[in-house]
Amino acid sequence: MAKNRVLLLLACLLILGVPAWQAQNSPAQESTVQGSQVQDAHALTATTQDSTTSVAGRHRRIASPEKARSKDNEAKRHNDKPIKPDALTKPVIWQDPGDIAGKDLFWGQGGPRHRPRPPFTFIREERHGNYPKFDCRDANGKKWRVKLGAEARPEVAASRLLWAVGYFVDENYLVPKAQVRGLKMERESGKQKGATVIDARFKRRPAGKQKIGTWKWRDNPFSGTREFNGLRVMMAVINNWDLKDVNNAVQEARDHQQQFFLVSDLGSSFGPNAVDLPLSSSKGNPRKFEHSKFITRNHGAVVDFATPAAPAGILVKTVGVGAMAYVLRSRLDWIGNNVPAPDAHWIGMLLGQLSHQQLVDAFRAGNFPTSEVERYVSVMEDRIRELQGL
Repeated sequence: MAKNRVLLLLACLLILGVPAWQAQNSPAQESTVQGSQVQDAHALTATTQDSTTSVAGRHRRIASPEKARSKDNEAKRHNDKPIKPDALTKPVIWQDPGDIAGKDLFWGQGGPRHRPRPPFTFIREERHGNYPKFDCRDANGKKWRVKLGAEARPEVAASRLLWAVGYFVDENYLVPKAQVRGLKMERESGKQKGATVIDARFKRRPAGKQKIGTWKWRDNPFSGTREFNGLRVMMAVINNWDLKDVNNAVQEARDHQQQFFLVSDLGSSFGPNAVDLPLSSSKGNPRKFEHSKFITRNHGAVVDFATPAAPAGILVKTVGVGAMAYVLRSRLDWIGNNVPAPDAHWIGMLLGQLSHQQLVDAFRAGNFPTSEVERYVSVMEDRIRELQGL
């Protein structure tokens, strides 16, 4: 605890002191070298959610009324407000996965029948989040949310693994190459060339469900249950460090009789234990996934996992510009700590029913290079064995 307080104090000092120091001491050449990392740090800070901290409160107070209204309207459009308890009738966070060994992890829960069908027609650009996104319709008239960039591949593979062991996910597909008629984007992406997109994630909610809000890791109907703890373990298994509440969704059945809780943004997976810079290296990075920690401490009754970790590296790489992101994200590390060992073992036994080929297929679904697939699978199999040994 004392160490954490020292780090937080250091972060606050950096927030207050670095801007003036940089104005007087940063040469133009150093500014150019660190420019992209500083931009990433600002983007990270801008999208980091923690409404309980005084730093975040001060940040909101200095925002312009126009910006505040814009963000509020965006949140309403995306149903990003936390769900109220009185809106729930029968909330669920997990279902019996059935025959895990018989699941097709290449096609996922939607199967080949639900995959996006060309030709695709552009609807509009979506400015929500850090990566370029847009909506389109396929040949069957289905609407898809398409994401480009570093999160596309890991999100598809992660969704396959969560679905395999009984957690709720959207229908995700990785389309290696697609033509989108009328495509017009203001946000640039190296994965777009004219009307052609490369390695694009196509996502849609399962039929008969609509998003009605978000849920909080600290305050939800499932806290303390085996299923909730299992979800915490799954985030550590795949190194999903981006566990902001806004990345969680509550979807409701059409008859309003059941609500499904899920982690709806899984793109920051299969990299390091914490965000690093450049941001693109923090997700879908086999080298960092291989060298990351998994179980950091086994207390017997409970275990601690390395993900999510406080992103200490961004303080050094941005000369303190990323201090706010560090302070806010360090508050999420509890999600991976003090997990009951029997609950972690339970997830290990479920994952252990997957064959080597099924794990390979999950990463093939994300169109990862063949040279990387076995590396990811090797780490996954090691982690599954560790869980089973608890």
